[in-house]
Amino acid sequence: MPPSEDARAIFRRLGYSVSGDGPEFVAERKWRTVRVTAVSDGDDLHGRRVLADGGAPSADYQFRCFVAPKSATGDVRNRLRSVDPTYEWAVIGVDGGGQYDVHLPEASS
Repeated sequence: MPPSEDARAIFRRLGYSVSGDGPEFVAERKWRTVRVTAVSDGDDLHGRRVLADGGAPSADYQFRCFVAPKSATGDVRNRLRSVDPTYEWAVIGVDGGGQYDVHLPEASS
């Protein structure tokens, strides 16, 4: 099951307002709007529009964040790197206990 509630809690702690239900929602703070997608693992990205759209950013969502269990962050990052989307992205790995790590595209594996 995707860590949707962990994702919401992280963004709220960072001062973002969160809107939307389910594994995809929008987080907003000041000038930044982030489309957040909670996934169980890298396989969750197959067939999703986030990658099938070729990574073309919309005017509203040039920033994307994918939240997954820590054990799956490498797979999610590898799938995103293989598609090389044009939007800015990050992967957050959660452990279920409130702890998380942020992984950026340029970070080493």
